[in-house]
Amino acid sequence: MGIEWLKPAVFFGSMLYAVIGVGVFWISFVIVDKLTPYDLWEEIVEKKNVALAIVVGATAIAIGLIVAAAIHG
Repeated sequence: MGIEWLKPAVFFGSMLYAVIGVGVFWISFVIVDKLTPYDLWEEIVEKKNVALAIVVGATAIAIGLIVAAAIHG
């Protein structure tokens, strides 16, 4: 492994892709939250809905994998 990742263009390019990936993930998760007929936070935290927490976690992982695959190429 060389030191190419220390070059400023490579480093800042990686940071830009990371920010874009987090932004796309956040926007898509907000869309999923808005599409559900109830408040996800209230259901998971206040009502202790474990099944919904598992589904939301799996959705978050799936969205993350899709964003990572799209950025990686």
